[in-house]
Amino acid sequence: MFAPINAVCAVDPGVIALLGSPPQRLYSFGEAAQDTAKPYAVWQAISGSPENYLAGRPDADAYTLQIDVYGATGASARAVAKAIRDAIELKAYVVSWNGESKDPVTKVYRYSFDVDWIVQR
Repeated sequence: MFAPINAVCAVDPGVIALLGSPPQRLYSFGEAAQDTAKPYAVWQAISGSPENYLAGRPDADAYTLQIDVYGATGASARAVAKAIRDAIELKAYVVSWNGESKDPVTKVYRYSFDVDWIVQR
């Protein structure tokens, strides 16, 4: 019932190099502790549906995930986004680049993108 983004990223050398070994700084539900070391990434399911059939139970679920990467510099946020993209791209599809921003108060950089993932049951 869930996209395996954490499992895929946990074994990818590029993601490990930037977000650490499990437990990685890759958090579900779009939440990370306020004092989390940067860079880090959060993800959340923003939509999804089962692959329904007239006869029988669905054999797959489709999810759209929003992934937001935060860094102390724009370069670090982009590097993590690229590493996550490279780790999951053979298992899921990047469907949108949602832009970049810098929080005016915290000065933290953010890179956001969406991924569609089909998970076999």
